[in-house]
Amino acid sequence: MTDAYLGGPFHGAGLPARLTAHEARIRVFDPCRRGVDPDQVREFQALVADELSDLHGWIRLLGEENGRLRRALRDWQTMHARECRPPNQGHW
Repeated sequence: MTDAYLGGPFHGAGLPARLTAHEARIRVFDPCRRGVDPDQVREFQALVADELSDLHGWIRLLGEENGRLRRALRDWQTMHARECRPPNQGHW
């Protein structure tokens, strides 16, 4: 399977590195002949940066919840394994 992502550097897991809100806010665009309204670009950058910040916060919270659930499941499995005994004490 070939990599289809062409937009940025990859980190160790093979996924693209995340763009941070700070990187979105400070991004500078090359000037061109006709150009664009710099105020609109800065407004859009702020919107993107805010969205990235919110998403990174959600990712962090979901990761913490995932860890909590994994620990709870592991604890339950350990407790359940201790309480369960084989159904019979016979040869098999």
